[in-house]
Amino acid sequence: MDGNVWRRFENSKNNRHDATWRAVDKKMVRPYGVKVHKRKKREGNYDKEEEEVEEQSIQAAKKKTLKSTKEDEDVEKKAEEDEAEEEAAPVEVVEGIPAAPSDQKALKRGAIFVLERASLEVGKVGKSYQLLNSDEHANFLRRNNKNPADYRPDIIHQALLSILDSPLNKAGMVQAIYVKTEKGVLFEVKPHVRIPRTFKRFSGIMLQLLQKLSITAASNREKLLRVIKNPVTQYLPLNSRKTGLSYSSEKLVDIQKYVATISDDMDLVFVVGAMAHGKIDNDYTEDWIAISGYPLSAAFCISMICQGVAKKWNVL
Repeated sequence: MDGNVWRRFENSKNNRHDATWRAVDKKMVRPYGVKVHKRKKREGNYDKEEEEVEEQSIQAAKKKTLKSTKEDEDVEKKAEEDEAEEEAAPVEVVEGIPAAPSDQKALKRGAIFVLERASLEVGKVGKSYQLLNSDEHANFLRRNNKNPADYRPDIIHQALLSILDSPLNKAGMVQAIYVKTEKGVLFEVKPHVRIPRTFKRFSGIMLQLLQKLSITAASNREKLLRVIKNPVTQYLPLNSRKTGLSYSSEKLVDIQKYVATISDDMDLVFVVGAMAHGKIDNDYTEDWIAISGYPLSAAFCISMICQGVAKKWNVL
C-alpha cells in the first residue's frame, strides 16, 4: 500500500476515534453538569432558609432583650420607690426615745419650727426630673438664666437633721416642722420621721415628695411628709410666741435667757431662713431676734435654739 494512502487511513481512523470519544464525553458530562446546576440551586434555597431562620432568631432575641430590659427597669423603679419609703420610715420604739411626741402631750407644750425659703426646685435635666442643686446642675442653671448660688437644697437637709437629731426632739418636745420652698410650696415633716443621712438619698425623697405630694411609711401607711395648703398660720397654735431669727435684727439676745422669759403655757414657734443668702419676710412673726453677732448657718442657728429650749425644759 502506498505510504500516502496509509497515512490518510490512519488519520481518518484517529479522527473517527476522537469523534467517538468526544461524543461519549459529551453524553457523560451533560447529565453531570445538570446535576451540579440543580445542586447549586438547592444550596441557594438552603442558604435562604438558613438566613430567614437566623433573622427570626435575631428578632426573637431582640424582643426578649427589650422585654427583660423593661422588666429590669420596672423592678429597679419599684426598688427605688421601696427604698425611698424605707428611708422615710419612722424610727422603732426604743426605751427612752419615743417614736411619737408623747411627752409633749403630757406637758402641753412644745417647739414648732418653720423653715422658710428652702431651695427645693425640680427641673427636667435631659430625660429625667431631678432636684436642682448648684454642684451638679450649674451649667444647666446658667443656660436657663438662673443663678446656681441660689440652688442649695443641702441647707434644708442639714437644718432638718439638726432638728430631728436634737435631744429636744428625741424627748418628744418638737410639735411640728413646716418647710416652705422658694416657690411657695408648703409641706409638713413629722418630728418622728427618719430623714436620710446622705444628700443623694435626701434629694430622691424630696423629688418624690414634690411630685407625689406625700411620702408614706411602709409599715403603717402613715404620711410622714406631705404637701399642705398655705398659709402656715392656720396650723400654728393660737397661744404661741412666733419668733423670727435674722442676723440683720437689731435685737441681739442670749437664746437661753430669751426663751426663759416666755411662759411655760405657750408654744414656741421659731421661723428660720433656709436659703444661702437674703432674709425672710412675713407678716405673722411677732418678734425678730439675732442670737449671735455673726452670721450663722441655718443648721447651727437651729442647734442653738434647741439647746436653749432644752435648757428651759430641763432636757438633758
